[in-house]
Amino acid sequence: MRWRRNTLPAVLAAALSVLPPGRRNGFSHGGPTAVTEDSLSGAGGTAPAPDRPEPPSVSRPGERGAHTAAGRPDTGSAPGEPRQRLRAWAELLRVSALFSVPGDALAGAAAVGRRPGRRTALAIGASLCLYEAGMALNDWADRDEDAVDRPHRPIPSGRISPAAALGAAGVLTATGLALAARAGRPALTVATGLAATVWAYDLHLKHTKAGPAAMAAARSLDLLLGATATATGVRAPGGTSAPDNVAAATPSGLPACLPALPAALVLGAHTYGVTAVSRHETQGGSTGTPLAVLATTTALAAAVLRESGGRAPGRPGTTRAEGDAGPVARRLDAGPLGKVTDPVRLLAITLTGAYLRTAGPPLLHAALNPSPPLTQRAVGGGIRAMIPLQAALTARAGAPVTALAVMGLAPLARSLARKVSLT
Repeated sequence: MRWRRNTLPAVLAAALSVLPPGRRNGFSHGGPTAVTEDSLSGAGGTAPAPDRPEPPSVSRPGERGAHTAAGRPDTGSAPGEPRQRLRAWAELLRVSALFSVPGDALAGAAAVGRRPGRRTALAIGASLCLYEAGMALNDWADRDEDAVDRPHRPIPSGRISPAAALGAAGVLTATGLALAARAGRPALTVATGLAATVWAYDLHLKHTKAGPAAMAAARSLDLLLGATATATGVRAPGGTSAPDNVAAATPSGLPACLPALPAALVLGAHTYGVTAVSRHETQGGSTGTPLAVLATTTALAAAVLRESGGRAPGRPGTTRAEGDAGPVARRLDAGPLGKVTDPVRLLAITLTGAYLRTAGPPLLHAALNPSPPLTQRAVGGGIRAMIPLQAALTARAGAPVTALAVMGLAPLARSLARKVSLT
């Protein structure tokens, strides 16, 4: 019995020594040599340094089958490549911010007392193209700076080449101008000024003191583009249509969009504040700027509630749609807050409150703690706040249905912002 007790451990030890190292009893043992594939790093246990540039992977790190052991073909990575390229372009163009664009043209149409039509849709298409052109050009111009501050962006990470981004900016600009031309010569004139402002901002003005003013001018011109395109081609009082001459005094058609100028200035002032905050989004450290923008946001909300809406009915050039909006505009002008029992007025107040609720808290947080994450959140809140501001301006002009349609874009923008960053 004593011989068996002494022999049994020796037999078990000899049997265990026959098993492969690192795979005993179904579990991994031993040191790093036992690891054949690291599913967390996705690089076979040799994850690269974070600051080391590498060609992009066709599969997300940590995804099963993203990297295979040596000697085995990778058969599961090819289907993910188009998806990854699509996501890279979505990040470059910041598609989550696109929903803040259509409201410019719709607010401009409401400001001139017109119902949205085909030319308004063309203006929206032109605005979307020029906005995306600005996004691509912005990252192309900032590629060296982003390589240091934001190496995860599509260009510095190598997912999109600089030439492709610059080419996309050129194609989108040409497409936007072509769509504006379809809306009439006056709309093309405004769109050309908008495109020139976008390119000047991205290539030079962004890093100067004139940067926020240039961006504010671009937003204001975008609203005026919708106003001009919508007013172009409206039948004159004599019953004739003037597709390329909405104002007899000048072929530019600028007098046709003058009623939209107050709304354009309000939207431009909001954009100025958002741009001023964004200049600190990578480094943080600014307390005074978010506080000043928060005060400006409150003043703009008060201005929206006090702003005179619509054009006076019976004015030369006023259409039936404008005449129908006249009583609404008169009701909105009854006192500082108007008649709170008026449903249109209630809608304008509600939308203005939504604007304050979206833009205000992130700005306050950024002022209390001016860190880069909170500053970036304030910028994102300012971009999303453009939608309720556009809706409030539209309702203020006497177009409640269009205002609700604009506000309906807010949930879509918020949902997409969770997948693609706004900044």
